[in-house]
Amino acid sequence: MKVPRSNQLGVRIKDGLYYKFTGFRDQDVSNLTTFFQSSCGITPEEKHLSVSGKNWGEVDINGNTLAFLVGSKQAFEVSLADVSQTQLQGKNDVMLEFHVDDTTGASEKDSLMEISFHIPNSNTQFVGDESYPPAQVFRDKIVAMADVSDGEEAVVTFDGIAILTPRGRYNVELHLSFLRLQGQANDFKIQYSSVVRIFLLPKVSQPHTFVVVTLDPPIRKGQTLYPHIVLQFESEYVVDTALTMSEEVLNAKYKDKLEMTYKGLVHDVFTKILRGLSGAKITGPGKFRSHTQGLAVKSSLKAEDGLLYPLEKGFFFLPKPPTLMLYDEIEYVEFERHAAGTANMHYFDLLVRLKTEQEHLFRNIQRSEYHCLYTFISGKGMKILSSGDSRPADGVTAVLQGEDDDAVDPHLERIRNQAGEDESDEEDEDFVMEKDDEGSPTDDSGEDGGSDGSLSGDEKEKPPKKPRKDSSAPKPTTSKKKADDEGTSKKRKPKKKKDPNAPKRAMTGFMFFSQSERENVKKSHPGIPFTEVGKVLGERWNKLSAEEKEPYEAMSKADKKRYNEQITGYKNQQSTNVDAGANSDSDSA
Repeated sequence: MKVPRSNQLGVRIKDGLYYKFTGFRDQDVSNLTTFFQSSCGITPEEKHLSVSGKNWGEVDINGNTLAFLVGSKQAFEVSLADVSQTQLQGKNDVMLEFHVDDTTGASEKDSLMEISFHIPNSNTQFVGDESYPPAQVFRDKIVAMADVSDGEEAVVTFDGIAILTPRGRYNVELHLSFLRLQGQANDFKIQYSSVVRIFLLPKVSQPHTFVVVTLDPPIRKGQTLYPHIVLQFESEYVVDTALTMSEEVLNAKYKDKLEMTYKGLVHDVFTKILRGLSGAKITGPGKFRSHTQGLAVKSSLKAEDGLLYPLEKGFFFLPKPPTLMLYDEIEYVEFERHAAGTANMHYFDLLVRLKTEQEHLFRNIQRSEYHCLYTFISGKGMKILSSGDSRPADGVTAVLQGEDDDAVDPHLERIRNQAGEDESDEEDEDFVMEKDDEGSPTDDSGEDGGSDGSLSGDEKEKPPKKPRKDSSAPKPTTSKKKADDEGTSKKRKPKKKKDPNAPKRAMTGFMFFSQSERENVKKSHPGIPFTEVGKVLGERWNKLSAEEKEPYEAMSKADKKRYNEQITGYKNQQSTNVDAGANSDSDSA
């Protein structure tokens, strides 16, 4: 066949292998033809290369070679031995992905990664039906040829295994040199040289076990890379299987690594055979034990619920997105207060920051798991940002370390306190300090109270403002004097003065901060207006870290406790006084 800048000779031998030789000159073609005719009795067939650029033609599968023909001319050919996986996309498209050739010479800058074929339903070469379209027939033939090209039969097959990443149910075949995941729409072929580590991790409180196969380089599905294959086995399922392997091969290559027969739990059998074939090490659970003596803690990552496994050399979050974080790659961890509304008192978050500046936030961890996680992380020597030295911080850790499971979240308590204050001190909500407000706080008769209840001449000309309705205001009494005055003046609504015996309201953390820093602001800003002092204090407060704010928040929490105790006693006293007054009126009547 004439190829760019030279000629190519293809030779297929009887065992199916196909060899190609390139670089012959035009004058060599006749000499080679004469040689094969005289020595082998074979006349070489002449093929023509299609250079039209058309991409619609026929497929010729011969052994382990796939050729694409435009008319009677060959456009290209690929070796099915290089196919790493196949995917059926829709009903008419089949995509082939190829292994990356790490042995390619430095002069080879480009390699074929994937190619897609469109097979219409009208195709007559690969005949199918409505439930089994021609594209499926084509894909199955590609898969069969790719397997034949390796010359290997599966050593053992595990049927119908649930794989969570990439999601699907696959038949898992273990061959001598590669692992194959055969699904209904996808087919992955993974060389054992890509298997870095095998993780065997029981699932918390469920009859399943994770087996994770970590890969480098990862497999690819579309534009998504999968460095971890997460398989899920039934923990109590027992298998009894024999390897399809001769004793000669077993003794020659896998002595002390494999056995001819296996019987046991399915996940144990799978990992033992995979370790023997690939040589990869198996990592199991570490020494960590959760509050319920489990091997992991429940949490969520990127809105996905899962399990966080603290292992001996790293954290592993499963099932998706499967995230492995080695302790050597972690810059620090930080315990954070859970911020998911008012129901956050029983949860906390764990932030893991890597040295690459990437961060992973694990949310919704039960508060009861704090002690176990904190002790384990401290024992691994990792930097805990929210604590100094080896002592727990006074921030979120103080809340999480509480012995009392009924301890309340301070943010939620603040909301509840504010609601309680609104009910108990509602007379203060409408209180506006006025210079001439000297009315008696007990004057509820509604009668004219003197000069403070009358309007000046200028005020009479203006229409009076409509008073705000107040169901708690006393009803005015009907008297001749008031009826006469209605046309000339309007009684100002009497305002209750706050009882001097009422307890002082609780102060917020910001108020305590303002008390201690107000003078410093005035010194650093000479002549600053009074209205600007609050703005500067607010800016400084917002710039404080949670640790710096904690002393003031602690003072606020103590003050709220004081207020709640005093307001309870005050209300009880008020109730007693009211009852006593009612009894006195009854007796006098």
